[in-house]
Amino acid sequence: MTEILYDKGYILKYKFEDDNKQGLIKIALKYDPQTKEPAIRSLERVSRPGLRQYAKPSEIRKVQSGLGIAIVSTSKGVMTDKEARAQNVGGEVMANIY
Repeated sequence: MTEILYDKGYILKYKFEDDNKQGLIKIALKYDPQTKEPAIRSLERVSRPGLRQYAKPSEIRKVQSGLGIAIVSTSKGVMTDKEARAQNVGGEVMANIY
């Protein structure tokens, strides 16, 4: 998921660290140089342990009319909503980001 956020330009960089337990992910957030506004304006968790949200490729909604992305866990791996629709695979909708 962090790799997708990095590739789409929502975070500046990330690093995995081992703490001899479950591990840590350190993320450097990205900000606009002029306005100092964050690149991630909203991050909404869709699926949660108590209520999993699954969708077919045709049911995956666009985030902010296509300006944002949805992260989908599919049988072909974790990908964005646009990639899932292009490959015609559905899955668990994990988060919406814009």
